[in-house]
Amino acid sequence: MGVRAEIATHLRDEVGAIHKEAPESVALVYPSPYRVAMSSLGYQTIYRTINAIDGMAAHRAFLPDDVEAWRHSRRPLVTYESMRPVSDYPVLAFSIAYEPEVEGLIQTLELSGIPPLASDRTRRHPIVFAGGPLTFSNPLPLAPFVDAIVMGEADQSIYTVLRTIFDSDSKDSALRTLSTHPHVLVPELEGDILPPIDKADSTRLPAFSQIMTPHTELRNMFLIEPERGCHRGCTYCVMRRSTNDGMRIVKKERILSLVPDDAKRVGLVGAATTDHPQITEIVNALADSGREVGLSSLRADRLNDDLVAALRRGGHRILTTASDGSSQRMRDAIQRHTSEEQLRQAALLARRHGMKRLKLYLMVGLPGETDEDIDEMVELGKELSSLIPLSLGVAPFVAKRNTPLDGEPFAGISLVDARLRRLRRGVRGRVDVRATSARWAWIEYVLAQGARAEGLAVLEAVKAGGRFSDWKRAFDALPPSRPRRSLVRPGNRLSRAIAF
Repeated sequence: MGVRAEIATHLRDEVGAIHKEAPESVALVYPSPYRVAMSSLGYQTIYRTINAIDGMAAHRAFLPDDVEAWRHSRRPLVTYESMRPVSDYPVLAFSIAYEPEVEGLIQTLELSGIPPLASDRTRRHPIVFAGGPLTFSNPLPLAPFVDAIVMGEADQSIYTVLRTIFDSDSKDSALRTLSTHPHVLVPELEGDILPPIDKADSTRLPAFSQIMTPHTELRNMFLIEPERGCHRGCTYCVMRRSTNDGMRIVKKERILSLVPDDAKRVGLVGAATTDHPQITEIVNALADSGREVGLSSLRADRLNDDLVAALRRGGHRILTTASDGSSQRMRDAIQRHTSEEQLRQAALLARRHGMKRLKLYLMVGLPGETDEDIDEMVELGKELSSLIPLSLGVAPFVAKRNTPLDGEPFAGISLVDARLRRLRRGVRGRVDVRATSARWAWIEYVLAQGARAEGLAVLEAVKAGGRFSDWKRAFDALPPSRPRRSLVRPGNRLSRAIAF
């Protein structure tokens, strides 16, 4: 299928797309393919927010599924809404979810005919800025490639940032003004000390889908957040640095009023959805209206008969929750307040309500973990699988900046692989085990703990072909030891005036 035909197919099947032309236009770029981008609630929210501004329009662009094929075609990357080359826009706004998408940002710029390095761009090139979930932990590997980084929740600050850019008489003037914003980093002018993350006013909640499409992982699911943030204290999670001092609740009536009549599938998305005090009522109301309901982040200690019954009525066939630690000792160490008894209860509830399977997420390679911890998970897995078919989704632990486990070393590719083999061997024939690659988790770790130098190493890896060996060679070439620097700017930055 040709590029225009593919875009036409996607647009034809979308419900809710905004087709707007305006004097001031922004290319809103997601550095992963369409199917991933359109499953991002944050990306869709910013798309709607920009298009709601008088005189402004946001046009979407995505990393192609086959980057090499697109590169060889020598076609410029274009936006969906106007088929206009991305390089023609005065502003490129990137939404970055996690560390490996630095590669996608570089590739997207290259396919657009824009030099990836900000230092190689001139005043005639667009202003490039980035925001998104990565800014809650460590976006510094982005610094060589962007003109500005918008920290935290951009529901409100996106207006100020864009208004500043379009009202400035030059690129230099715009960046100087943005550098005074309390939640924006301009790397060229301010170095590597990040400003504090922004928080959206509660009146702007919840975020919800603008577009429904069958061409995503979630297939025509309308997404909405019943809460934002998290009040729990798991030591590995960046959400404990969530804004507004924890979780913000959206009332049931508000959530239900925003669900479109034609939405047959609804996803309730958030870091702690089962901590919402009305979550069972919300699920039941959606199920009563004949809708299928999906729910993220099911906490084992919140599962009860009423909630699981509601989930089953909403179409759930697999009950998914998390152990996170491979043993009770590990769960206690990372302050994940989940007990074996609660996991057993989850299995029993799933069986009682006719679920086909229980799925547990966990991490291996946590600080202090031993083979005995893995063996404990083996025994628990076998016990749970005697109650209901069990799947384990396993990810190597990656320490994130601005968490209590910041700076903890990666366990090592060999050790993680050995632990995974031990786990698989112990539950063979009883439990389905699917694990994230230890190699790519190591790459994520290096970027999560890195800064500009690691970002530049990604560029070298992309130029070399993007294989794991290319990434390893680029990272191995970095200086063996560099001093760690504080990532949080002193609080007095908050008192600086914002210039418009």
